[in-house]
Amino acid sequence: QVELAESGGGSVQTGGSLKLSCVTSGFTFSAVLMGWFRQAPGKEREGVACISQHGWTTETQYSDAVKGRFTVSRDRDMNTLYLEMNDVKPEDTGTYYCAARGGGGACPLTPIYNYWGRGTQVTVSS
Repeated sequence: QVELAESGGGSVQTGGSLKLSCVTSGFTFSAVLMGWFRQAPGKEREGVACISQHGWTTETQYSDAVKGRFTVSRDRDMNTLYLEMNDVKPEDTGTYYCAARGGGGACPLTPIYNYWGRGTQVTVSS
């Protein structure tokens, strides 16, 4: 059974930092594409960052809204996905979800993933 569990959310002031974690189980971690999404109240879920592995090459993608401020990474030994958030802004507020899907190729920033965590709340105050 595939499971994803996010943690690390909380309240932070504008300009601060947070690091989210997503512990995974139930699948071969190296064989999946992983992503972070967020959803603010009244808005659609949007892709934030994703990561894919091709042999020894790791590729990442970021939305324009977070490029240069957020970093996605993974710890294959611990089956954990991370999202390091720096210089956060009030518009970064939302529930953050990690997601996974099998297969190769570039990781998508659209929500076409098969497996989802329950989310962790991030609130950025001005």
